[in-house]
Amino acid sequence: MTQAKIGIIGGSGLYKMSALKNSKEITIETPFGNPSDIFILGDLEGTDVVFLPRHGRNHHLSPSELPYQANIYALKQLGVEYIISVSAVGSLKEELKPLDMVIPDQFIDRTKNRNSTFFGDGIVAHIAFGDPICPNLAAILADSIESLNLENISLHKNGTYVCMEGPAFSTKAESNLYRSWGASVIGMTNLTESKLAREAEIAYATLAMVTDYDCWHLDHDHVTVDMVIANLHQNAENSQKVIQEAVKRIAANPPSSIAHSALKYAILTNLQSVPQQTKDRLALLLQKYM
Repeated sequence: MTQAKIGIIGGSGLYKMSALKNSKEITIETPFGNPSDIFILGDLEGTDVVFLPRHGRNHHLSPSELPYQANIYALKQLGVEYIISVSAVGSLKEELKPLDMVIPDQFIDRTKNRNSTFFGDGIVAHIAFGDPICPNLAAILADSIESLNLENISLHKNGTYVCMEGPAFSTKAESNLYRSWGASVIGMTNLTESKLAREAEIAYATLAMVTDYDCWHLDHDHVTVDMVIANLHQNAENSQKVIQEAVKRIAANPPSSIAHSALKYAILTNLQSVPQQTKDRLALLLQKYM
């Protein structure tokens, strides 16, 4: 199977990478079911990358319906060691304006209807998750953004991403609660991906693209669907520029990552006692520790 070390997950508005050359579609089957869509493997800036539209090319999957386990496991099957995850988010702070870019370094989990681990069924693992984003990969994203000098766009190098269940947006009371916690942006997907990527020993960083202010803001009621869609399109264009630059930098100097050995001390179960069916399902994750 053709492999790529860099995986890109496209969020709302980013359903394809127009700069990919020699691209081909790859269908992946996993022990956790089918991924969100067909993977697109291609050449970006002279480097093989694989792209997946998180919600499907037709945006037919809600955040709660996403096959998170299958998506991350399939990327692992393709040899991915670094994931750049693009996410449309709402701003919880006045200074984080629509079209700004945020690279969160923390998450708050407000999800309730998802499976965010590969483990169970006879094997227990507790990953360290105090720093849920790979700092070295995040730094590459930040450097890439700064080098591009994108017009009228500010970069925010850290912040807390509240991951809510959705698909409905927050109430004003919830939005103000998250603001009181000091959170920066709100979205519906990236925490779950980050947990699973860490278990899969893949470095993960989020490129959060602000589409609008959340409902706490006085101007929120004046935001139209057309305005949000226009921001999504602009964000998609900007994010592709950032990804191209980041891919060049990763390929030139692949960063070390805390994620790449995340399971070394995380598995508490004696692997000899794990049911064979479970070992077979998790073989890709366990093979280096067997």
